[in-house]
Amino acid sequence: MSPKVWLITGASSGFGRSLVDSVLARGDRVIATSRTLEPIQHLHGTNDNLRLLQLDVTAGIDALRSIIKEAASLWGRIDVLVNNGGSCYLGILEEGGSDLLRKQYEVNVFGLVDVTNACLPYLRAQNEGTIVVIGSRSAWTCETIGLAMYGSSKAAVHAIAETWTVELAQFNIRVLIVEPSAFRTRMVRTVDNYNLSNTITAYDATREVNLQWYADRDGNQAGDPEKAMEAVVDVVRGEGAANGKPWPTYLLLGKEADRDIRAKCKIMTDHLDDWSEVVKSVDFDS
Repeated sequence: MSPKVWLITGASSGFGRSLVDSVLARGDRVIATSRTLEPIQHLHGTNDNLRLLQLDVTAGIDALRSIIKEAASLWGRIDVLVNNGGSCYLGILEEGGSDLLRKQYEVNVFGLVDVTNACLPYLRAQNEGTIVVIGSRSAWTCETIGLAMYGSSKAAVHAIAETWTVELAQFNIRVLIVEPSAFRTRMVRTVDNYNLSNTITAYDATREVNLQWYADRDGNQAGDPEKAMEAVVDVVRGEGAANGKPWPTYLLLGKEADRDIRAKCKIMTDHLDDWSEVVKSVDFDS
């Protein structure tokens, strides 16, 4: 198998940093990107299969097309795009309001779409490629206080990626929607991400409990990001745990993801059973 070229956004820490190591260990090539080069500059020259590139997912489609053109010229192709770059804003929904929602979506949704659209001409020209979308179990658990901004952005990303699975299949482009639960990375579930810029007195008690909940989880998450990214590389390369298995489209990671997504599915199927007569009663009579 000839080496694949992976373009990874958000490679400075967390899943992105772990993924860079996992991909290089398999002998593939990596274009590691970050909003600024400083956090990844220490990687320069550490591996012949590694290149560094500055890429801010919110730079806008025109700027991103120029950056992706440069990326594609490094090894003449891009085989795997990993949409990992993102941010996490936590807080009471009324306190954050639409301003914080827009800020969250600008990175996690619109930035991801722009990066992907900038890459698609190269993948289509090759008539093959893989797009990995790092989503989240949080898309299934937005009943959690403080999670609306982040969780809803990931729900949007999942829906968009599901449409890509059918739109891009004709070009032999695969899509993998990765849905991790809580992993020990710096980005999520920390009080540093919690919005306190517009506190409303009525929520003081709720916010205090919520802040403590996130603080207690920070650094104690069950998920190992290195193991998670090894699983992603296995799936993309068809090796290890993925050897001989069909393309999964979805990759759920972590025992909490297993528990919570099963629970959400049960809520929905129970609703369909309990309200079946109403659900099916509102169509035109045949």
